[in-house]
Amino acid sequence: MRLALRGAAARHPAARTGAAPALQSLDLAVAAGEHLAVIGPSGAGKTTLLQLLACALPPSAGALQLDDQDPWALSTRALQRLRGRLFLAPQVPPLPPRQRVVTSVLAGRLPAMGLFASLRSLFYPSDIEAAHEALARFDLEAKLFERVDRLSGGERQRIGLARALVAPARLWLVDEPLSALDPTRARQALTTLVDAARERGATLITTLHQVDAALAHFPRIVGLRDGRLAFDLPAAEVTRERLERLYAQHEAELDGAAPGADAAAEADAAALAAPRPVAMHCR
Repeated sequence: MRLALRGAAARHPAARTGAAPALQSLDLAVAAGEHLAVIGPSGAGKTTLLQLLACALPPSAGALQLDDQDPWALSTRALQRLRGRLFLAPQVPPLPPRQRVVTSVLAGRLPAMGLFASLRSLFYPSDIEAAHEALARFDLEAKLFERVDRLSGGERQRIGLARALVAPARLWLVDEPLSALDPTRARQALTTLVDAARERGATLITTLHQVDAALAHFPRIVGLRDGRLAFDLPAAEVTRERLERLYAQHEAELDGAAPGADAAAEADAAALAAPRPVAMHCR
């Protein structure tokens, strides 16, 4: 799916009245099947950008086009059909805690399904094999019939990504997919996501806090700061100097010192490796 933003502005749904737009005067063009990562400090507008592209909120100025169509000029029915070709994976996937994993994965197909088929799928999963195959690519096939509330945060996040593999979508919009994953799982998940998008010919746009992962897995990097485009470059041209300007006053995020899954995982590993005192109890 092709997309284009021209002078686009957007406000975060939770923004205070009178607050500046989260995105301002943004120009961006993405070809069908292209893969890119969006980076930038906290509050740069990355999540708002994905919501705008997913037609979850309209631009407050400028224009959005998906496959040369203005989605907000379409009829309600046509807009619903268009949304069925989009897949948005939020950072924290909305998984009902008592739901089975197989049902949660197959929910990736719901936007393209009618009401009756959607309701039926909640009780009678229609393609268990597809869910199993998607989970296997994230090493989660053993969890197929587990309840969601028995999974770790990292497992839930990977289930949210597995939904993309069963969704009939041509545009994948993935928000911070590594935030709950340790470094090894993060690399595996990102490799799986990129490979699957390439196999499907899907356009993939991912927001990432992990700059090294973005540079390693994506040929094109978009830098956002204060809701504006700071740069749009091939990964090979994103220098340390450009990154330091992008993350000025947010150096901890660039250097990985900010709290996150990778830092927490490394701290946990160090704690496990360190000698532990032996407590002795006398009676």
